[in-house]
Amino acid sequence: MTLIIGWIIISISVVGGFIMAGGHVAVLIQPIEYLMILGAAIAAFVGSNSGKTIKATLGGFGTAIKGSKYNKALYMETLALLYNIFTRARKEGLMAIEEDIEDPQNSALFKEAPKVLADHHALEFITDYLRLMVSSTLDVHQIDNLMDIDIDTHHQEASLPGNNIAKMADAMPAFGIVAAVLGVVHVMESVSLPPAELGKLIAAALVGTFLGIFVSYGYISPVANNLEHKVNDSTKYYQSIKASMIAFMNGYPPQVAAEFGRKVLFSSERPGFQELEEFLKQKK
Repeated sequence: MTLIIGWIIISISVVGGFIMAGGHVAVLIQPIEYLMILGAAIAAFVGSNSGKTIKATLGGFGTAIKGSKYNKALYMETLALLYNIFTRARKEGLMAIEEDIEDPQNSALFKEAPKVLADHHALEFITDYLRLMVSSTLDVHQIDNLMDIDIDTHHQEASLPGNNIAKMADAMPAFGIVAAVLGVVHVMESVSLPPAELGKLIAAALVGTFLGIFVSYGYISPVANNLEHKVNDSTKYYQSIKASMIAFMNGYPPQVAAEFGRKVLFSSERPGFQELEEFLKQKK
């Protein structure tokens, strides 16, 4: 939503300022310039990426428009889920949570965390490492290292759409210059026209430069930055889960393990100590 608000503000500011200065909006409507710039950008994007990456990047535009799902409510729900799992494992043994891990959709513990259940990647991350804790011979250091590799892989994969969109934004001004140069070429071959007609052709050529820069920095680059923030939030979320799990594996009580996960989170969305404690009591 903030992305759309930003688009509206920049459109009003730039186009509105142009109108207030006495400019005519009609001169900015140059379909040929739009075709050359946007068509070239799309062609370069398609030619330099695989089908999988193209699909992920297109989905990235939708993700950028939506608000972030990584908020205090999700963090508290996830920490409460881990706390309850750790509590049962501590009281009844690790084998007591095996059924919950194998079928989380029908687990009473996981049903208390609907946001986690709805996130396939988060659910898989939690259950995979709980499964390793229950049935594996790996020690805490090996699982810690494996989690780091897993989170790093997730971060790289999740960053692909934002990186591709950022590259597209970087290319737009150059394509705008290409369109402008072709417009100037057209002007030079039309020098026999009256000055008024030449003025229109020059204006059309300059719109190419304007469009490339405006679309790049005003519309596409903010999408890439928005996605980058969401990827960082996602990575921090998984680091929080990891911190809680590793703390429990190191022998800390469930409450302390949840506190390890809380402290990893960014301060802007991190629940307070008392706030989380009260929430855990309610979810017990």
